[in-house]
Amino acid sequence: MDETRMREVAFSDLVVRGGSLYRSRLYGVELCDLEIHGEVRNVVVNGVDIAPLIDAELNRRTPERAKMRPVDADGFREAWAILERRWDETVARARPLPEADLHRSVDEEWSFIQTLRHLCFAGDAWVGRMILGDPSPWHPLDLPWDEAPGWPGIPWDREARPSLDEALALRGERQAMVRGVIAALTDEQLAANVTQTAPGWPVIEDFPLKECLSIVLNEEWEHRQYAERDLTALGA
Repeated sequence: MDETRMREVAFSDLVVRGGSLYRSRLYGVELCDLEIHGEVRNVVVNGVDIAPLIDAELNRRTPERAKMRPVDADGFREAWAILERRWDETVARARPLPEADLHRSVDEEWSFIQTLRHLCFAGDAWVGRMILGDPSPWHPLDLPWDEAPGWPGIPWDREARPSLDEALALRGERQAMVRGVIAALTDEQLAANVTQTAPGWPVIEDFPLKECLSIVLNEEWEHRQYAERDLTALGA
């Protein structure tokens, strides 16, 4: 899109999903009663870059969050162990709910079971395809993100309604796949690059293996936060 300029505009009761704001400037604005959930980098408000402040506060609230940015193989093993333990706690919290609730969307977000399906897709994409080299690691229940362009041969059935046990069985297989890769990981491997050029997604050459695993850690951490938030709403 070409450069956009707006003057004297008002956005009230605005909801933006899957959007992006890059190289943008807002002058003389009023931002009140505003919620932002997403990646925040180089966001300067009244001369202050707020991204490091937000990052520090989130780490203060949940100290284990800082371990989701490991720099060596042992750090990745520690991070994955934390994620598996925390997800076990979240699943235990979800199990007593009626299964219909686990298919319910809160504020148009994914349901709990859809979240599990998306994490299977993330593991398949960044570990199964990129690291292990399987050009088509997909399972019919894998769920890409809503704004994905879609690719031939990659499943995308948002309306599928597997049971919790079905979703968890697939989830357990994908967790075991990631766990196995991380368990055998060395610092030398972590410094390597991977390439995948077969049709599908991702298609990337010379991509850092470390970044593939970091993406999976981030997906696991953030989506558990969303799941916990929505379980609270469902319980209420």
